[in-house]
Amino acid sequence: MTCNIDAKGRLLRLIYGIVFLIAGVALLAFWAVSAQTFVSWIVSIGLIAGGAFAIFEACSGWCVVRAMGFKTPM
Repeated sequence: MTCNIDAKGRLLRLIYGIVFLIAGVALLAFWAVSAQTFVSWIVSIGLIAGGAFAIFEACSGWCVVRAMGFKTPM
């Protein structure tokens, strides 16, 4: 897990990680709890997990997509 993204990429991952995390918590609180459907829980938990992983990537400076050999434009 060596650093493979620059400061611009880290900032972008941090921003969308925070947005996904907030959106996931809001959906969990206002949709999944009241709807009690499988889809609502999966979407909410997926956004929370994705946001947390994006924040992890931003903090560590490591991108899983770049580590697999794909070239991202950022």
